[in-house]
Amino acid sequence: MKKEALKYFLCPECRGNLLIDFIEEEDSLSKRIQSGSIRCLACDNKFPIINYIPRFIDQDNYCQSFGFQWNRHRQIQIDKYNGFNFSRERLFSVSGWPQKMKNDFILEVGSGAGRFTQILIETGTQIFSFDYSTAVDANLENSGFVKNLHLFQGDLQHIPLCYGLFDRILCLGVLQHTPNPKNAFLSLIPFLKTGGQIVIDIYKKTMFSMIQWKYLLRPLLKQVSQKKLYNYIRKIVPSLLPMAIVFRKIGGSIGGRLLPIANYSHLGIPYAMNNEFSILDTFDMYSPEYDKPQTLRQIKRWFEEGGLHEVEVRYGPNGIVGKGIKKQ
Repeated sequence: MKKEALKYFLCPECRGNLLIDFIEEEDSLSKRIQSGSIRCLACDNKFPIINYIPRFIDQDNYCQSFGFQWNRHRQIQIDKYNGFNFSRERLFSVSGWPQKMKNDFILEVGSGAGRFTQILIETGTQIFSFDYSTAVDANLENSGFVKNLHLFQGDLQHIPLCYGLFDRILCLGVLQHTPNPKNAFLSLIPFLKTGGQIVIDIYKKTMFSMIQWKYLLRPLLKQVSQKKLYNYIRKIVPSLLPMAIVFRKIGGSIGGRLLPIANYSHLGIPYAMNNEFSILDTFDMYSPEYDKPQTLRQIKRWFEEGGLHEVEVRYGPNGIVGKGIKKQ
């Protein structure tokens, strides 16, 4: 963490001002605090800095499965490692943002291993990126110490940042995995500047989209430990994937749903990459504590309740896309 970045942060509990309480280790080359703590001047709460990242939450939380998966599959979704542009194309097709935004402040909500962080870094903006899980550690390894990135671990309903700070907020593939997706969405609006834009995407709730193995099997798998579930998936995917590829080729998207694993052979990726994607996304299907898809009507209501204008809500590549601008 950079010392000068602390001016943008507030206590997530009482919104009080923060100060550097203790520095255990500091990297003189990157000029970042490697380990130490932050203290609130108002309520005296303390928050550790671990591995250069300030941590504003308890490490034992409902998103542990995401930290587990992203630290094991740190590079697979990152364009610069997999050789494709899946993340770049999804980000700009969903947001409609320009590829250079040097004077903007962007808040990235739910970074995972940093698949979109990588693309945002290249725009030249000041990026504040966080995750509820230890996926932030994978993001740091992927992103490195770049001057326009500020990483932290936090709760999207108690974000430790100043209100009205951001020109843009990005939240892709996150809200459905929260206990109350609508409240989670509404909690983001205060952090927008007047005239700032929020962009989200979320799993869609339609009759067809709900006919999936994950909604049938997840209740039965909730009692299985993350490690056991992951090890089982890692064993079963290689045996089922060849059959899944054939079913997808013959039956299209319907054929692709016949087996209880993920399969991306239709994207034209190498078999080994498809195998890793399948292990990762099959685990992602069954491991989350929450998975709450929404309808178009529900998302439109959220934007209305948030007082946003120039609203656009539509189906997109990962479910439903919503965009809106904050009024005065």
